[in-house]
Parts: sequence; C-alpha cells; structure tokens
Amino acid sequence: MLLIEPATADDVVEFATEQDVHFVRLQFTDISGIPKNVEVPVRMLPTVLRDGIAFDGSSIEGFARIYESDMYLQPDPETFLIYPWREDVTEGPLAPISNGHRRTARIICDVKTPDGESFPGDPRYALRRAAGRAADLGFTACAGPEPEFFLLRKDSDGDVTLNTHDYGGYFDLAPLDLGEEVRKDIVLALDSMGFNIEAAHHEVAPAQHEINFRYSDILDTADKIVTFKLVTKTVAGFRDLHATFMPKPITGQSGSGMHLHLSLFRDGVNAFYDPDQPYNLSSIARHFLGGLVRHIGAITALANPTVNSYKRLVPGYEAPVNISWARHNRSALIRVPSSATPATSTRLEFRSPDPSCNPYLAFAAILQSGLDGIRREIDPPEPVEEDIYSMTREELSSRSIDVLPRSLDEALDVLQEDEVVVESVGSHILERFLAARRTETAEARLEVTPWEVQRYLHSL
Repeated sequence: MLLIEPATADDVVEFATEQDVHFVRLQFTDISGIPKNVEVPVRMLPTVLRDGIAFDGSSIEGFARIYESDMYLQPDPETFLIYPWREDVTEGPLAPISNGHRRTARIICDVKTPDGESFPGDPRYALRRAAGRAADLGFTACAGPEPEFFLLRKDSDGDVTLNTHDYGGYFDLAPLDLGEEVRKDIVLALDSMGFNIEAAHHEVAPAQHEINFRYSDILDTADKIVTFKLVTKTVAGFRDLHATFMPKPITGQSGSGMHLHLSLFRDGVNAFYDPDQPYNLSSIARHFLGGLVRHIGAITALANPTVNSYKRLVPGYEAPVNISWARHNRSALIRVPSSATPATSTRLEFRSPDPSCNPYLAFAAILQSGLDGIRREIDPPEPVEEDIYSMTREELSSRSIDVLPRSLDEALDVLQEDEVVVESVGSHILERFLAARRTETAEARLEVTPWEVQRYLHSL
C-alpha cells in the first residue's frame, strides 16, 4: 500500500523515509479544477508540513491580482500518498517500485493568505465550508462518483486524434473492448493508492469507459476525483493513448458524465433512510432532493462548466435534460437507486454533472443546495416514472417538467441570481469563475466550426 491513514505530520515524514520517497508534489487546484503543484525534495517535507510554502497566487487562474499575490500552501497530512509508478521507466513504468528508482508522492494542500487565514479563492476551502455547515446540522456528507472518459489514439507525432481506441459498446468484452488492460492498469494503480474500486467497464460509446469508486466523505471524494483523473491520464499515456474527460469529444456519440451518489449520515446512521416512507426516503432525503431541484439551474453552471458540456445535455444520448426524479426511470435527472441493503445504501443518484467540473465547487453547490432544502423543508415535485424523452412539449408542460439550462451562458445567468449557490462558493470565486466562463462563451461564439464550413462553404 502506498498511503498511510490516518496520518499526522510526523507519521508522514516517517512513512516517506521508510518508503524511500525522493520527491513530494504539493498539489492544489485552480478554479477550473486543473491540478497545480510545486515539487520539493523529500528532505524539505518536515519544513513544508510545519510552515507551508510560499507561491505566486497571481499566476494561478482565478486566484489573486498581482499586488496581492503572496500565498502559502499548507499540506494536509491525511492526503499524503505515493504514486504507483517510478521515474526510471527502463523496465516498464508500471513495474513495482524498487530501491534505486525515484519515488514521488503527493500531498494535497489548502491555500492560505500570508496571515495564515484560509484563502477565499481556494476551491477546496469552499467545499470545506459546505461540509462544515453539514456538520453543524449533525451530518456527514458522503458522495460516490461514476466518472466516464474516452481513450483516444495518438498520431505518429504524438498528437491526440479523435480516432477511438476501439469500437466496443456498453459492457462489451474483448476483442470489441480493447481497453480492458488499460482499465486494469488504472484500477491496480488506484487500488495501491487506497481507492476502493467497485466496478470498471466499457461504456456506451466506442472507446468510452467508466470506473466507479466507493462513496466516502465528500471532501475526500473530491480529492480522489482530482487524483483519479491524473492517474487515468498518466496510465493511458504509458500505453501511448490519451484519456480525455471532455464531456462530448465525438459528434453523434454519447458524452461522458459523472453521476454522483449522495447521502447524509448522522452518528453513523444513514439519514436518508426511512423504511416507512415511499422509496425508503426519509423526510431529510426528500427535502435534500427538493433543494437540489430548487437550485438545479445554478448548480448546472458549476457541475457542467464548459461550452462543450451542453453538447452532452441534449435529448437522445442518455444524458438528463429534464428536471425530474424517479426510482427506475433513467431519463430522470435524479434517481433513487434500488438497493439490497437500503438501511445503509439509500441514496440519491444525481445524473447531470460531468467530469469537466471542478469537484470542489460542484460539490459545494450541490451540498449547500441540499442543506437549504432541509432547512427550509422544500418538498420535491412528484416523481416521474415514464420515459421523459418521449413526452411532447404539451405533456411536459402539463406535468410541470422544466428543462436544464441549454447553454453555459444560460446557466451562468441563473447562477448569478441564486443566493444559496453563490454563497456556497463565495464572492471571490464567483467573480473569477463568471469572468473565465463568460470569456469562454464569447470565444466560442466567434469560432467558425468545421460543421459550419462543411454545411455552408459550398452551398452558399
């Protein structure tokens, strides 16, 4: 095993020494969820664990202006783990690490101001605050993700192409599924890093895959998603493939989502479970669900934060479009999955998020929206078990079934007006997030796409 938990600073130093670690990456994310790091030799580990390390915040997207750029990274000892590959790859990059080869570890950091206060622009701090609000109500928030991704080929120059690695479909086996061995490598790597992998399989589209890991504390899950994406890309690269978490890379194929299973626990007991209520949903679960529905437009801006995200959220490709919930209906936005162990496993499956999101910001918005539903006792609408995709506009209207935002611009407009979701990320992050995303939508409007050229160049 390449991690130690729970861990104090002294435990980390001792473990790193025992495991012959050479370098430690001090990791954090920008507002887009892109991992950043500064690497230090292991001899500096005791110092950075005690004092943190300074960096220029003005060089990180969404962090600070040039005249207030001094910031510090404060490592969280409980996030220390060792990467399962070695720097010397002469015998294969996934071969067991042995003495004489460089070992690299990572530790996730909280961003601090020079006076030691939490930096309000740190996405991880936003989720910490939301989890703290749940704790104030006596709850531990848990999440379990189902991230999807594509494996794409590279050309002779090493550039990524849209040529899929295989032509398999949902749950296919080899020879249609050519990603089995890559998935196994990813799962083995994640297992060695302490992930509890529950399933891995081929998804609907060619070269599309899904790896699910067990639910845990919501902050730990967000940390794991960032690491999962890095590991997946790294392992795919070892096999000369490119793993992408772009929501919709290929026209005409299903996009990649990241369904999220949500639950609250109180004193170790699942607070979403009530055997005497429909679907086994307690009043707490129903009100949490009501909060998600009430704030879904603003949540969408953070859970689906790219222009490309809205190429996935369209009818006909298995992604949710309409705002509804159900038990068995997979066209619904939110499901209540059946379970053989409902006392522990009753949960909500939130199906619209995609893996391009910053998990810290998306989870903060989701959690705070659900808590708002609990505080205000917001009831959800009636469940819809029919196929929503086949309903006419008139049928949808008669059932009061609304739709998700159809574009990033639309979602951003809703976000700005939602006080609960705005408060979940804070004014600093909101301002920078809106500026970055509005720039993206403006650039997209100016871009002439290959589709437009193909359709209009010769005919007009």
